[in-house]
Amino acid sequence: MKEPLRITCLGLVLAIMSCGSSGEATPDEDDSDTGVVIPSTGFTSPTSYPNRSLVWEDDFSATTINQADWTFETGTGDNGWGNNELQNYRANNAYTQAGHLIIEAKEESFQGSDYTSARMVTLGKRNFRYGRVDIRAVLPKGQGIWPAFWMLGSNFTTVGWPASGEIDIMEMIGGSGRENTTHGTVHWDNFGQRAQFGGSVTRTNGTFNDEFHVFSIEWTASRITWYVDEQQFHSIDTTPAELDEFRNRFFFIFNLAVGGNWPGSPDNTTTFPQYLIVDYIRVFQ
Repeated sequence: MKEPLRITCLGLVLAIMSCGSSGEATPDEDDSDTGVVIPSTGFTSPTSYPNRSLVWEDDFSATTINQADWTFETGTGDNGWGNNELQNYRANNAYTQAGHLIIEAKEESFQGSDYTSARMVTLGKRNFRYGRVDIRAVLPKGQGIWPAFWMLGSNFTTVGWPASGEIDIMEMIGGSGRENTTHGTVHWDNFGQRAQFGGSVTRTNGTFNDEFHVFSIEWTASRITWYVDEQQFHSIDTTPAELDEFRNRFFFIFNLAVGGNWPGSPDNTTTFPQYLIVDYIRVFQ
């Protein structure tokens, strides 16, 4: 989730419609204690794929977040987690509700920061090499809001970044009408120099805050391909030797940043709290 160069697939504007498997138009779920409204509609991905097995799933149906799978990273990190982000990450900004993970960004003073949110990782607990990843979620909105589902090489703690490699499954930059676009990017070490390549997808109607969408990658020894709601929008050939990072094991990171180099800071149009709502993550191999 470093600031990407945003090298996009030229001329790519893919219309992602609210088609596929959708829930019926029943009332949205609300929790009067938290104020989180969970949409009842949106895309749902298959529960199985030919020649693949489900090797891990978290549907967040437990009353608490499963700490056998997830660890919370807290605080302000180094230089705002490398991006000049403004939030202070706290474990209590993430919780489950009605079978969903909620990551909540708040405007509040805490340990010198004006905002709080949460960042969860599977490092040392759930690490994977290749496969298909599906994440069904509703994204937040607003200037300065920056949700991401991404992966780092499991050797990150020893080799650092970008030598570990990074796979950004989904990033959305809020504000200025950008909530209808998400980005998929990879970062790697190219003979001592940081390299990156990404693509984006834009909806023609509505935003990714309106209802559920499924953000996916297909990852093999030779290629990574990105999808939203089963529609491909970006791909990279990883066979060159300088992209060897992407033949190692990776772990997941879910976070909701506030501010930073890419989105800029919140302004008077930004409303808080904001919620990143996740229905499930599934890994097939």
